Amino acid sequence: MKALPSKANETGHPVTVADFLEAGRETLSLSVVAGADNLGREIEEPIVNRPGLALTGFYDHFAAGRLQLIGKGEMAYLKSLDANTRLDRIRAIVALNAFCFVYTNGQHPGQGEMALIEKSGGVVLASPLKTRVFAGQSAIVLEKLAAPSTSIYGTMVEVCGLGVLFEGDPGLGKSETALGLVKRGYALIADDLTCLRKDAGNNLLYGSASDSTAGYMEIRGIGIMHIPSLFGVAAVRGEKRLQLIISFKRLCDVKGEIDRTGQTRRTKTILGVPVPNVIIPVSEGRDLVNLVETAAMQQKLILSGRDPVMELSERLRHRAKVKETEKDRRKGGVHG
Repeated sequence: MKALPSKANETGHPVTVADFLEAGRETLSLSVVAGADNLGREIEEPIVNRPGLALTGFYDHFAAGRLQLIGKGEMAYLKSLDANTRLDRIRAIVALNAFCFVYTNGQHPGQGEMALIEKSGGVVLASPLKTRVFAGQSAIVLEKLAAPSTSIYGTMVEVCGLGVLFEGDPGLGKSETALGLVKRGYALIADDLTCLRKDAGNNLLYGSASDSTAGYMEIRGIGIMHIPSLFGVAAVRGEKRLQLIISFKRLCDVKGEIDRTGQTRRTKTILGVPVPNVIIPVSEGRDLVNLVETAAMQQKLILSGRDPVMELSERLRHRAKVKETEKDRRKGGVHG
């Protein structure tokens, strides 16, 4: 499986204020109030912090590397102070390296605070959203921005409720197989290029298409197709957890790799997350759509706690034991 060059790693990658502003411009209705020249600063901890205690002068355990969220409560307290004290409190937390302040509920800081923050290399953002709404939405935006991620050459489809990624050399039928599955009622997630992000908290991978190619598929001989227009909006998914990787390989290239009983459980590791892996040999006349659907059903069965290999092995051991017992019984009867 070939991954595209990426600055991401298993622990994530840096997020700047500019990244946050761009990602949250619509959902968070963000605007820059001051410090537009400082948007390249990196957010050390991609999460918001309400600096209520710090504004009162208590600085122990102050999370300076986070976005400082100034809601109605913080603003009401600041307004209760005289101008000089208010500036001193802002100056104190700026001195502790707090640099990005977000004012919610359509509020804005005074000219003195804005000038102080901007002069120190900081940024002031504003949003008309209520503080609790902004806090919840911003957490989602920041999590996606900071999550470890990578892009992989492969096609991903939701099959039997599972996110299944096809990998293999060009021309082996990945897109055609995906198209056949879509016609059976399953859903396309990404064609040819799949973007993967890691949910570090749960050690899970989620796949999606890039913004530019979402919903589109290329089939040799037909060209570019828009799947929702042909099969309806239910034929695509925005994002899905990756639970199975299917490797398409030419039959002549898989000698020694195929376990005919399925007893060997193969995995592939992406961003530190192991994902079950099945190799399907490709040759003329093989029904790849049927094979992929069956592989997904088999994986779903295994995830539910059923293991056909172990069940068959146990059944054979039981039958062998019964036969051995019967044999011993007969021998005992002859001797008697």
